Amino acid sequence: MKPPISDSDLLSRRRMLGLSASALLSLGLWPGALRAQGKRRAGNFNFVVINDIHYINEKCAAFLERVLQKVKAGPKAEFCLLAGDLSHHGTEAELRAVKEIFGTLGIPLFALPGNHDYVTQTDRNPYETVFPGRLNYYFVHNGWQFVGFDSTEGLRADKTTIHEPAVDFLVSTLKKISKTEPTVAFTHFPLGEKVEKRPLNAEAVLNMFREHNLQATFGGHHHAFTERNFQQATLVTNRCCSFSQPNHDGTKEKGYFICDARDGHISRSFVEVPTQGI
Repeated sequence: MKPPISDSDLLSRRRMLGLSASALLSLGLWPGALRAQGKRRAGNFNFVVINDIHYINEKCAAFLERVLQKVKAGPKAEFCLLAGDLSHHGTEAELRAVKEIFGTLGIPLFALPGNHDYVTQTDRNPYETVFPGRLNYYFVHNGWQFVGFDSTEGLRADKTTIHEPAVDFLVSTLKKISKTEPTVAFTHFPLGEKVEKRPLNAEAVLNMFREHNLQATFGGHHHAFTERNFQQATLVTNRCCSFSQPNHDGTKEKGYFICDARDGHISRSFVEVPTQGI
């Protein structure tokens, strides 16, 4: 059996350090993925990713009940990622309604805030009350590492910057988690290159994962399906899972991703949830 290909066999360290994160991904030269070759021990499981719920009222609740019916009828999901804009006005009532509805799934919920989860530019106290400890954190599931971080800048929707607390969290977290185990990052704002409303420092933040076995990132904010395909990682956003708000690309489908973590890689399917008749 041939030994794993070393980083130096493919690219000199000096040149590698000069490449952007996106360039490394596109060349299949992500150092963490190279380091992980032949070492994968992660298990297989399904999970759900939902973004941009924008909860407002009872009609939104009725739509979310349909979402939950679809989740329960599909492949067994072991947890659910909620990638921001859970509410539309950032109120405690809206956020509690979302938490209570999704609580009936009976699986762990891992939420992050979106810009709509603020009451004012500087106030997101309702979100932090309803979802304590859900700003910058990570968890390990069946050998996979999931890193969630806050990419919001108050109510701002465009030309934003991922702020210092999130960057500091990533610096400290990426030092202590495994570099070889498969890793997924999730946040609200999109990280993919040339995706609308991508944060100004998204490339620098993505570049922080260069030593890790990054397999996928999930985001929202831009209500549309976008995909940046690379050999080792895929950066995606999805259509909104919202009754109250439209998709930004003019498409009509609403829904979520069911994801399959298998053999150290991620595959996903879009599950449409109809809004008619609500």
